[in-house]
Amino acid sequence: MKSRFARIGQTADSIPHVNQELAMADLAFVVTTIAVFALVALIARGVTKL
Repeated sequence: MKSRFARIGQTADSIPHVNQELAMADLAFVVTTIAVFALVALIARGVTKL
């Protein structure tokens, strides 16, 4: 039983690979958000030229 509670008490900071995966997910979200805004800006610029 003791090991079961030890696993529950672990945080993302105590597990390095999970922390790295969370950082990569955050980076992917930021890059995707910037790409979407850039695409919307290009579409808006193209619409104004019509």
